[in-house]
Amino acid sequence: MPADRTRASSSAPDPVDGFVRVRGARENNLRAVDVDVPRDRIVAFTGVSGSGKSSLAFGTVFAEAQRRFLESVAPYARRLIAQGSTPRVDSITGLPPAVALQQRRGAPSSRSSVGTVTTLSNSVRMLWSRAGTYPEGADRLESDSFSPNTVAGACPRCHGLGVAHEVTEASAVRDPSLSIRDGAIAAWPGAWQGKNLRDVTAVLGYDVDRPWRELSREDRDWLLFTEEQPVVEVQPQRDRVAKPYKGRFWSARQFVLHTLADSQSETQRTKVLQFVESGPCSLCGGTGLTRAALAVTVAGRTVAELNALPLTEVAELLRPIAAITDAGVATSRASSGERTEVAVAISRDLLARVEVLTELGLGYLSLGRATPTLSPGEMQRLRIATQLRSGLFGVVYVLDEPSAGLHPADAEPLVEVLEQLVASGNSVFVVEHDMDVVRRADWVVDVGPAAGAGGGEVLYSGPVAGLADVEASVTRRFLGAEEARPADREPRTAAAWLELRDVTRHNLRALDVDVPLGVLTAVTGVSGSGKSTLVGHVVAERAVEHPGVDRVVQVDQKPIGRTPRSNLATYTGLFDAVRASFAATDEARARGWGAGRFSFNVVGGRCEVCQGEGSVSVELLFLPGSYAPCPECHGSRYAPETLEVTWHGATVADVLGMTVEEAAGFLAEVPAAARALEALRQVGLGYLRLGQPAPELSGGEAQRIKLATELQRARGGHTLYLLDEPTTGLHPADVELLVAQLQRLVDAGGTVVLVEHAMDVVAAADHVIDLGPGGGDAGGQVVASGTPREVAASTASRTAPYLGRRLRP
Repeated sequence: MPADRTRASSSAPDPVDGFVRVRGARENNLRAVDVDVPRDRIVAFTGVSGSGKSSLAFGTVFAEAQRRFLESVAPYARRLIAQGSTPRVDSITGLPPAVALQQRRGAPSSRSSVGTVTTLSNSVRMLWSRAGTYPEGADRLESDSFSPNTVAGACPRCHGLGVAHEVTEASAVRDPSLSIRDGAIAAWPGAWQGKNLRDVTAVLGYDVDRPWRELSREDRDWLLFTEEQPVVEVQPQRDRVAKPYKGRFWSARQFVLHTLADSQSETQRTKVLQFVESGPCSLCGGTGLTRAALAVTVAGRTVAELNALPLTEVAELLRPIAAITDAGVATSRASSGERTEVAVAISRDLLARVEVLTELGLGYLSLGRATPTLSPGEMQRLRIATQLRSGLFGVVYVLDEPSAGLHPADAEPLVEVLEQLVASGNSVFVVEHDMDVVRRADWVVDVGPAAGAGGGEVLYSGPVAGLADVEASVTRRFLGAEEARPADREPRTAAAWLELRDVTRHNLRALDVDVPLGVLTAVTGVSGSGKSTLVGHVVAERAVEHPGVDRVVQVDQKPIGRTPRSNLATYTGLFDAVRASFAATDEARARGWGAGRFSFNVVGGRCEVCQGEGSVSVELLFLPGSYAPCPECHGSRYAPETLEVTWHGATVADVLGMTVEEAAGFLAEVPAAARALEALRQVGLGYLRLGQPAPELSGGEAQRIKLATELQRARGGHTLYLLDEPTTGLHPADVELLVAQLQRLVDAGGTVVLVEHAMDVVAAADHVIDLGPGGGDAGGQVVASGTPREVAASTASRTAPYLGRRLRP
C-alpha cells in the first residue's frame, strides 16, 4: 500500500466533511445502528455471515444513495428503472452518489459475453468496420454487421447463435424397416395429428405401407425436408361418420423447427429436440456471423478469431496498431486500413481497457466467452474494470466480496485496482471475508457479534489495527495471522485412487492425475486454471465407473429456486414434516384438512389475493411500480381460515418466520424436521429464516443448503462429495464450522473433493492438487500434488507461498 495512503488512514479525516454518517439504521436485523464511515478511503465491512453487514452497506447506504438519485429522475422515466425499497433509517448525511457491484451470476443467455458486459465488443466492431481489410470490390460494412446479435450481422442459418439444429434422415427415422403407417417418421407427432399427416401423405400419392428403406431417395428427401405445404382433401377411411376435411402437409424438418421456434410448451420442445442433431453451424463455422463479416480482417484476423483469443493475446494484437505515431498515420482521411487515425485511436482505447482486465487476472478470458459460464467473482471483476475506466469522481463504490472466487495471487492486483479507484477521488465500501483484503483496508466496520437476531450491532468502526482490542468481535481473532492458523493434523492415507489418464477437456490437455479416495482433497490454482473443469466434469463423470464409489454427490452454487415460492424449508423437505404436524392436529382433522391445506402453493390454504406469495405488485400511473405486503394476508401467504389452526400455539406462517436456530427448539419433537435443522446449523445457517425466498440467498448459502440436505440423508456405501468453492460468502469463523463438517463426512467413510481458494481450508486438507501454472491456455496442468506441506514446498506453484503462510512452522 502506498505510504501516503497509510499515513492518511492513521489520522481521522475531517469530522464534518469527511464522513458518511448513518443514524438509526433498522434494515433487516440492524438495531438502530449509528455509525460514521470515512469517504475517500477503502472501508471494509466485516462480521459473521448474517450479522447485518450487507444490510448496512447495501440495504442502507447504497439503497439510500440510489433513492436520492431517483428522486431527480422524471416520474415517467422512473417507471423504467428497477428500484429497491426505501431503507429503514432515520438519517444519512455526507452521502455521495453510489454504484453497487454485487455478486450475481450472468443472465442465462448465450448472447451475453465478456465483450458485451464490458462494452469492448462495441469498439471491436467499430475497429473492423472502419479499419478492416476488405476483399477487393466489397462494400464497407457498418459496425452492426460484425455482431451476431443484430439482424445485419447474424448468420441467416443459425440466427447468430453459432449452433444449428439440423434434422437428418438418421435423426428423424429411427427404424427404416417400418412403413410410414407404422411410424417410420418418428419426428412426426403422435395421436391424431400424426394420423392426419399419414393420411395426407397417402392422398399425395406416397405408399405409406411400404418399408421406409424401399422408398426412393427422391421420395424420402421430399417427405423429410421439403418446404412445400400442400393442402389436400382427406376422406377418413375407417370412420364412416367423419366428414372429409382439408389437411396440410408438414415435412419432418418443418414440423420440428416450427415446434422449436413457436411452441409455448416446454414439454413439446424437449420432445422434438431428440430428433435434431445440434452442432456448429456449417454456414458460419459456429461464429454466428455472416460470410461478408468473416471476410474482413484486422492484423490478419477476423472478428470471430479475435473474439476467441485470450485477452492477453488480444492486447498483443492491438499493441502494434496502438503504437503507431502521429507521423505514421495515413495522411489521407479518405483512406481505410489499420494505419488510419481512426484505427489508431480505437486501438489505443481498446488496449487500455483490455490491460485493466489483464491486470485483474482475467487475461485468460476471451471476448466471446458466454457470461453464464463465468463465476460471480469473474463477473464482478469485469464490472470493476469497466468502472475503473469510466473516470467517475466522488462516487461511493459498494462492493460485495470482490475477492470471492479469487486465488490469493489474483486478490493482490484486485486491491491495487480498488486503491486506484480511491486515488481517482472515489470511496470504496467493501463487504469482505478475506482477511488479507481487510488488512489492506484503511478502515473497518465490524458488525455482530453473531448472526440474525444475535447480530445487527456495530462493534467497531475505525482503523483496522484498533479491532484487535474489541473482545466482542469474532473477526479480530482472524486478523492476527498467527492466531488464525489451523492446528496441525496428520493427513489421512488414501483408501484407493481414482486414476485419470490423458484427460482433455476445455483447457485440460492430456492431463494425468490421481485423486485419492477416503480423504479430503483440495484442488487449487489461479482463476481459470481448470479446477472446476477437473472436479465438476471429469471427476464427476469418471468416478461413477470406479468400483470403490457407490454414489457421487455434486454440491454447486446454483440457486435452489428462482421464485419466492422456493425457500429453505421446501428445498430441504422439512416443510413436509411441518405440514404433516399441522394436519395431525385435532382442529385440522375435524375440518377434514390434509397436509396440502398448509401449503402456500395450493388453492384452498393459500391467500388467493397474492396467490401465496405474500406480496402484491402496486402499479401507479406515472409513478414507479413497487411491491407491498398483501393487504389480505399481510404477508403471511395463507388464508385466514388456515391460520386458525395452531400447533403448540403457533400458526404455519409463524413457523416459516422462525430462524433455523429458533425452529430447532420448536420442532425438536418432529424427527424429520429436527434432522434437517441440525444439519443446517452444522453448516452455519442458523440465522436464515425457514421461509426466506430463494432469490434472497447467496450462491454460498444455496450451496450450504444443498450440503445440509445431503447431510440429513441416511448414508450407505462410499459417497464422493464434490464441492465448488463452498466457503464463498463465509466469515472465517463460519469456515471453521464448515470444515469441521466436511471432516466428519470423511471420518464417516466418504470422500470429499473441493475446489478452494481459502488457504485455511487447503491447509486442513489431506491431499492437495494444484493446477496451473496460469489461467486459460497457460493452465490445465498439475503443477504440484501431495500433502499440504509437500505442495507448499513446491517452487513451481503459485499457491505454495500462500499455503506455506497458513501452515505452522
